[in-house]
Amino acid sequence: MYMKGTAARMGVMKRVSLVFKAKANKALDKMEDPRETLDYSYQRQLELLTKVRRGVADVATSRKRVELQMNQLQQSANKLEDQARKALSMGREDLAREALARKSSAQSQLNDLQVQYAQLQAEEEKLTVASQRLQAKVDAFRTRKETIKATYTAAEAQTRINEAFSGISEEMGDVGMAIQRAEDKTAQMQARAGAIDELMASGALDDLGGHRDDIQSELDMISAGSDVESELARLKGELTASAPKQIEGGAGGPNGGSQAQAQTPQAQPGPYAPPAPQYTPPQQAQQAEPYQQTQPAGLPVADLPGLGGEPQDGDG
Repeated sequence: MYMKGTAARMGVMKRVSLVFKAKANKALDKMEDPRETLDYSYQRQLELLTKVRRGVADVATSRKRVELQMNQLQQSANKLEDQARKALSMGREDLAREALARKSSAQSQLNDLQVQYAQLQAEEEKLTVASQRLQAKVDAFRTRKETIKATYTAAEAQTRINEAFSGISEEMGDVGMAIQRAEDKTAQMQARAGAIDELMASGALDDLGGHRDDIQSELDMISAGSDVESELARLKGELTASAPKQIEGGAGGPNGGSQAQAQTPQAQPGPYAPPAPQYTPPQQAQQAEPYQQTQPAGLPVADLPGLGGEPQDGDG
């Protein structure tokens, strides 16, 4: 049981580690910029090239030191040989032998230095060739890097332009949403303004100040008066069209005109309909009141006061 529990915990830990690595890899891939990666790689190559060149310089410096030591030993050996020759010429064989022994030691050191010099020279040549090759690779990588960066930048710009044209980019999406909200608010305000104008025109909403524009009031009165006048003209037209029929019905006997006028309500085939009221301006109504009081409505002309004794048309 203990082994199974341990194995289960290990399996869960592996899955958690795998999920964490996958999430981290996805996040890093999203954050990674190829141009930055190329620049970093180029920087590392430049650092490596600098190290190689520094190594070449160090080897050349060591070679130069060995060369200086070789020159000094060579001069010392030549000098000891001259001293040994002078000692023999003076009969000092012991001094000559000592000088030749020292020359031999110097020559041995010189031979060792020559070997080291040859090795350093070979190492320097090898590092120089490696440095030249690395320099060529770095130059090629730099050219390739700039090309890739330019291509990536162009592709990125083209992608953003296409996304902007299609409206799927984040920036254009925010702009589109802002425009849509502005259009909705504008339409709402226009509808509200139109509704308030209609309500104010209909009188449902009065002015808060309690004062109306005099010019607007006169314009409203003129509009209402024009409507009344047009309705009155329509009613007059209807009455004028029905007048010939009334005259034909009472034209057979004497005083046909008066009888037809007096019997107009009975001559109509349908029920009696009083004439429509006519619109009379206030001043005209005041002037017409005395006349309307002396002339009763609905009486024939013959029955009016002051006209009964006069002969009518057609009387003998």
